[in-house]
Order: sequence, then structure tokens, then C-alpha cells
Amino acid sequence: MRINKYIAQSGLASRRKADELIEQGKVQVNGVTITMLGYEIRRKDKVTVDGKLIKSQNFEYYRFYKPAGYITTSADEKGRKTIYDILPRDMHSMKPVGRLDKDSSGLIILTNDGDLIYELTHPSIKVSKVYRVTVDCKITHAELETLAGGIELEKGKIAYADVQVIESNNSKTLLEMTLYQGMNRQIRRMMEFLGHNVISLKRIRHATIDIDGLKKGQFKPLKPKQIRELRIYIDKIVNSKEENDA
Repeated sequence: MRINKYIAQSGLASRRKADELIEQGKVQVNGVTITMLGYEIRRKDKVTVDGKLIKSQNFEYYRFYKPAGYITTSADEKGRKTIYDILPRDMHSMKPVGRLDKDSSGLIILTNDGDLIYELTHPSIKVSKVYRVTVDCKITHAELETLAGGIELEKGKIAYADVQVIESNNSKTLLEMTLYQGMNRQIRRMMEFLGHNVISLKRIRHATIDIDGLKKGQFKPLKPKQIRELRIYIDKIVNSKEENDA
């Protein structure tokens, strides 16, 4: 196993952060400082970072259907309910991949794999997230073009969304919106820009993982096939980005 992956699997840092630690000369294998990023370690090797022995750990991956009314954090100074009020105590070491605001519901991937969290949330990688969104009006074609063309929510920060109308009448519209960014409350702010209110917002897919078969508040471990498909999806995006940057 490559040393950066081993460090990432210890939970100490992401794989990219592990590369930085190696380059800084902070990593030793069997007492010898390692600076080669592609260094391969064996099962019996002892790896230390800043003199502290680390061990690779087994990772766990779950799908979780967050109900509305809960915030995506482990604790809250205001005393609001969090997703960990729902999850059993032995799941409290799992961290959410991204967030959903208090009033939103839907899919959250939970894991102790820091490397995967980084790859699924870093803005440069542009992983897709799909939402079902109901707004309090009929969306016009011009507004759909505005959403696709981008809205400047903050100075120098443009929010985009691929949008498909699922159902529509004079009083409300059900949309499927796909984002490749992770701006705070992005969909709600985009709709506010257009002068509309969001009635409900539910994430139904993150990368290759969907919410199918889950009830509100329910969680299930990812199957090995789902994990493989997710990693293949991420690798394709990362490899494509590296080719374009070359």
C-alpha cells in the first residue's frame, strides 16, 4: 500500500495532506524518514508521523436519510437537534460528507474515511449532488436559463445548477436540480434571488449513491459494490481533471 493511502486510512489526514507531511519530512517508516510520495509500505512496517505511531483502520460507509428539523453537526451551541440525536452512539464517530441545512432532508453519506470526504466535497473535484426541490410558484423558461447560466450569490462566486422541471402548475413547481458546488444554502439563495421560496428540499443522490430504499431517519451500510462504483466515479473525475490541467 502506498504510504499516503496508509496515513489517510489511519484517519490522521487526507491523502493529499499526507503527501504534504511526507514532503515536509515528518513521516518515518521503521525509524527512517521517507520523502518519496509513492513509497510502498509492507504490513509489518511501523509508520510514525511527528514521532507518533499510526495504524491503518477499517473504514465504514453508510447512507443516511436526514429528516428536516435536524442540523448536520455533532453539537450545537443553540441546543438544536442534530443528526447524532438520531444515530446510535456507536455511529457517532462517523462524519457527514457535506451538509444539509436544518430545513432540508435527504441523503447524507457518513464515513470515517477522511480521504473520501475530501474527494467528495473539495470544490475542484466537482462531484454531482441531485436534489428534488419544490418552489411556491410556476418557474418560467427564462428563470431556468438564469439558473443554468449562473447567479452571483457572493462577490466573485457564481452559483450554477442544471435544472429539470418534473411537475408544474400555477401555484408550485417540482424541480430536479443538480449541483457541482457546495456553497452554503445554495439552492435556497438561488431561488431567493429569483424572488421565490423553497417549500421543500431533498437531496436524492450524491455522486453514485442514492436515497432509494431508505426511510426518514434510517441508515444502511454501503455495499462493497456501491463503494467500488463510488471510487470508480471519483477516479474518473480526478483523472479527467489532471489531464485537463496538464
